[in-house]
Amino acid sequence: MSGGRSAQLERTGLRHGWTTGACATAAATAAYTALLGGEFPDPVTITLPKGQRPAFALAVEERGEGWAMAGVVKDAGDDPDVTHGALVRATVRHGAPGTGVVFRAGPGVGTVTRPGLPLVVGEPAVNPVPRTMMRDHVAEVAARYGTLGDVEITVAIDGGEELARRTWNPRLGILGGLSVLGTTGIVVPYSCSAWIDSIRRGVDVARAAGRTHVAGCTGSTSEKVAVAVHGLPEDALLDMGDFAGAVLKYLRRHPVPRLTIAGGFAKLSKLAAGHLDLHSSRSQVDKGFLADLARRGGADEALTEAVATANTGLQAVQLCLAQGVPLGDLVAEAARHTATGVLREAPVAVDVICVDRAGTIVGRAG
Repeated sequence: MSGGRSAQLERTGLRHGWTTGACATAAATAAYTALLGGEFPDPVTITLPKGQRPAFALAVEERGEGWAMAGVVKDAGDDPDVTHGALVRATVRHGAPGTGVVFRAGPGVGTVTRPGLPLVVGEPAVNPVPRTMMRDHVAEVAARYGTLGDVEITVAIDGGEELARRTWNPRLGILGGLSVLGTTGIVVPYSCSAWIDSIRRGVDVARAAGRTHVAGCTGSTSEKVAVAVHGLPEDALLDMGDFAGAVLKYLRRHPVPRLTIAGGFAKLSKLAAGHLDLHSSRSQVDKGFLADLARRGGADEALTEAVATANTGLQAVQLCLAQGVPLGDLVAEAARHTATGVLREAPVAVDVICVDRAGTIVGRAG
């Protein structure tokens, strides 16, 4: 019996989908190909960060003097994603020599207006991994046609400004539309009951294989870190997602000697504050809690206030790291305390790893 994230997905019986970043990459690749070669590839095939090569049908395509535009309808699979069915467009224009790939926000894509996000203020809300994917595909197409790949890509999402009101973007200072997201290109569907059942089956598989150490990870970035730190095999990896409580409660009844909890700093700060469901609709990063931890870690009043008013958890931990206050470690220790409280007397040793969006470890405990 196989284990790991892929096996968990198979056991849910749910259909995966594609991120807005994957859709934007497919649209940009088709548009740039048409700009250089005159014809739109339809379907257009792209390569995702883990090597999968899905093909996307084009919903719209247009060309003009010095530009081309293609659009892909996002299919989020069985995930209740707010952007499911949205039309993601990419318009590609020739750029000035030596400028590389420049990104612009079209209608329905937000602009960053506050610090603390993985993009600087003023940039379009196209996250780092989708940017890398688009740059890589532009380079491939440019090499095929013998040019340098200096282009301007404008990403737009039809109806995105209205859809963004149903997300946390306005509160985070991303104004004017949605973010173009995705770290793997694949949307993993989260039916709560199905995913919790898949976590349980993952624990069962690990125990049957004689594993003495498992890792519950919130996503692919933290999973890579857990593997790098501990050298764990695939059948020891549990795709925890937002369901920290499901992992802990099942291990309480079916213990494994060691558990690593690995996740993004913001999500694990929720666990540190006592939340067992880490989904954004059911728990939020408590800046007051983080400020209190920072104070206990040696932060002065100015830094404590800066943490309390930070735009994001990521910004809070960055502020503390700059001044030598170990907020990441304090959050990891508090998350470990929550976890051991749920495990009660179960013979499970717990360590916690907090990472930032790039996969850099910003806190550890245990």
